[in-house]
Amino acid sequence: MFEEFFDGASRVQGLRDSSGGPFLEKFAEELFHAGYAEITARRHIRAAEHFIYWSGSEGIPISSLTEKLVERFDDHLNGCQCPRYGRTHRLELLNGVRLFLKCLRGAGAIATVVGQTTVPDPVLFTAFCEWMRKNRGTCDATLYNYSLSIRDLLKQLGEDPRLFDAGSLRQFVLEKSQQCGWAAAKTCTTALRMFLRFLIAEGKCSADLHAAIPVLAHWRLSSLPRYLQQEEVERIVSSCDLNSAVGKRDRAILLLLARMGLRAGDIVQLRLGDIDWEGATVEVTGKGRREVRLPLTQEIGCALVAYLQDGRPRTDTDVLFVRSRAPFRAFASHSAVSVIVEKAMQRADVTCQSRGAAHVLRHSAATSMLRQGASLQDIADILRHASIETTQIYAKVDVTALSLIAQPWPEVQP
Repeated sequence: MFEEFFDGASRVQGLRDSSGGPFLEKFAEELFHAGYAEITARRHIRAAEHFIYWSGSEGIPISSLTEKLVERFDDHLNGCQCPRYGRTHRLELLNGVRLFLKCLRGAGAIATVVGQTTVPDPVLFTAFCEWMRKNRGTCDATLYNYSLSIRDLLKQLGEDPRLFDAGSLRQFVLEKSQQCGWAAAKTCTTALRMFLRFLIAEGKCSADLHAAIPVLAHWRLSSLPRYLQQEEVERIVSSCDLNSAVGKRDRAILLLLARMGLRAGDIVQLRLGDIDWEGATVEVTGKGRREVRLPLTQEIGCALVAYLQDGRPRTDTDVLFVRSRAPFRAFASHSAVSVIVEKAMQRADVTCQSRGAAHVLRHSAATSMLRQGASLQDIADILRHASIETTQIYAKVDVTALSLIAQPWPEVQP
């Protein structure tokens, strides 16, 4: 595999004959399959060579390499006198060493757990997660948000649900609500209600406790959805450079958000097999893992074809949208999609008035559909709202329709 990055036969043979030759070749193979550019892969392999040479001079065998040694290696670079090895591009050098250690762990050459002790999850919480995945299709991101409150509850009240009572549960919610904002407090109450439903279903606590979690004061539909004008949305979509692979990818993502109202999480989860080219539909898996087929317009279809043919790098993953730099893999989270939208807004000189730039495009798509005459039920179907009540918030932005039913304000007689 060295031949993919090095032309000289003597250089390739020297790598193979070195003390860490087999491991370096394994590392080169992983870099090749991950799609690293030739010059970048060479630097990473060179960094791994330097690390092996230094650790050998310190009497440390490859099987004993750990993450802690990276710090010692970093200190060594301050006065490095190793022959044939430099210390420039320091951050990239250390990054190459960490990638090499990751490769060694994957190959089983070094210990997987490096000097860290993890606290196991409470048995009750682990059972709750399994129950949620099986019965409600809950994703790991949601369970993580729930875990923050549930772990605190079990730590404060103990892990025996038979000892739970209404007073202690209410006190826990009250203390939590005083430490955070409304949204975080709402997540806490939701998590506790779901946890109690699990306990009740398993017969581990009284069914009356479900009503012990208080409802937080909140006025539904009291706020207006943040949205952009149609010309602003078009400027954002047009800001992508279609001569670059990144521009083709970003334009396809922006169109899915702005035309179909997808969530950022929907974009991350899309797979190549979700697109039915003959039927002109795309299958979207949303909240609760509900699968819905939505129509694929000509505009979005052409953008996806341009990305798949000339923008998407070669990779083994079936994820539709992947990173633009090696390693070519799926986005780490939905936040990456919002970053793409934020950068497009900056290029288009459009100011985002709220957090979650990707969701602003979703609101804008719903507002645009409403102004073009779509009913709330149609919008609810496109946005995949579980309840029409969620869609009703968009009725407040239809100023034209509201003006027809607005009543004159009675004047006060002097």
